Amino acid sequence: MREFPRIAISGLSGDAGKTLISVGLSRLWARQRRVICFKKGPDYIDMAWLSLAAGYPCYNLDLFLANKSQVYASFVWNASKADVVVIEGNRGLYDGLDREGSVSTAELAKLLEIPLILIINCSKMTRTTAAVVLGCLNFDSQVPIKGIILNQLAHTRHQKIITACIEKYCHLPVVGNIPKLRNIIFPGRHLGLVPPQEHPQAEEAIENAAEVVSKYLDLKKIWEIASEAPPLKFKLQKMPEYGNTSVNIGIIRDSAFQFYYPENIEALKKAGAKIIEFSALNDDLLPPIDALYIGGGFPETHAQWLSANKGLRQAIKKAAEDGLPIYAECGGLMYLSEKLVSKDKSYPMAGVLPLVIGVSKKPQGHGYTILKVEKTNPYFKLGECFRGHEFHYSYVLGWSGEDKDTYFAFKMKRGYGIDGKHDGLCYKNVLATYTHLHALGTPDWASALIKQALVYKQRGSGEIKKLCNCSGF
Repeated sequence: MREFPRIAISGLSGDAGKTLISVGLSRLWARQRRVICFKKGPDYIDMAWLSLAAGYPCYNLDLFLANKSQVYASFVWNASKADVVVIEGNRGLYDGLDREGSVSTAELAKLLEIPLILIINCSKMTRTTAAVVLGCLNFDSQVPIKGIILNQLAHTRHQKIITACIEKYCHLPVVGNIPKLRNIIFPGRHLGLVPPQEHPQAEEAIENAAEVVSKYLDLKKIWEIASEAPPLKFKLQKMPEYGNTSVNIGIIRDSAFQFYYPENIEALKKAGAKIIEFSALNDDLLPPIDALYIGGGFPETHAQWLSANKGLRQAIKKAAEDGLPIYAECGGLMYLSEKLVSKDKSYPMAGVLPLVIGVSKKPQGHGYTILKVEKTNPYFKLGECFRGHEFHYSYVLGWSGEDKDTYFAFKMKRGYGIDGKHDGLCYKNVLATYTHLHALGTPDWASALIKQALVYKQRGSGEIKKLCNCSGF
């Protein structure tokens, strides 16, 4: 049994104010307590804001990418480090994959017994607010809704009428009354909010969110609700470790490549890797690495600067030709292409894969994916299926098609991938996909990458040493 205060913030839809409340609350509590945050769903950007607000890594909880026991174990393991836990939901409370609302925030709240605060947009609405809340309560009585935050209030009279209705008909406390705010604290763009890595005043934005929460929410009551969370009936077990193989895994991390799940990095470490981070924008040499992991991000908004770093582009291409294991997701795939075309301008990329990448004004792939491994590749077994998600505006603008050297490893059973039917373009020890995977639900991925890194290290390399800022491995 494990007891710790925890609270989930949910809403009726996207853009309800969940991130504002979750980030502001996390920053306020982090001034006196150790706060660990979680984001429901596969989102990277909200996760980054929550991590910055709390000062600790934020973890994802996704019942599509991992099964219930995996999610439960991960939650207890990571939450056990905290004085209090904040979980931000996604979309509407009951929104999931299907008619039953599977993988919804509501299902997660029931699984982890998380007291839930529901945000309601009250714009141009009074008594109907109570009907909406009552509908949420009765829709599934097992969902632990414990309080209501009223958002987008016009004036004090508006607030008083709605509060009286909710207290009379719903018997729930109103724990927050937020007026219509003049300033947008977290601006958005394609793929969601502007990431903190690219926000010019990220810390100021978080402090502004904390000020809103401090001013308009009943923090004492919210803490009481969080503290009433029941102990979890679960025996805490240490997450698995896989030994120490002493290989160096390079990770490109900068404002162009920022989409990495902490669980993926931790899985690599537990599998025996030393993580070496570097920048595709500022570093013109490869560090001493035995494999490379390139996550997603925004190459399209950094194309000019990525292209200008010719030294690193050439080094990565030569390393790939020499057999360096490279695993790339979404933005990483874009970077490994021959060139990226954005806003009618063409920018040379690393040139590892014979692709020309374009950028659309509309999403080309968005949602959960299921992939089946159909061809031999360095990281996945033939015949296995795994799950992930994709969200990309980019697409393959030019490619001559598969040949004996460059081919698709995966068939799409759900999602779009690279061409609507396939994903996972394989070349030598390079595998690049539009799908983002989560190590929690794909536990063999990390050890497979480590295995390839170890083979590469033991084989030795002449050419790669010339490209690295090192004397050897």
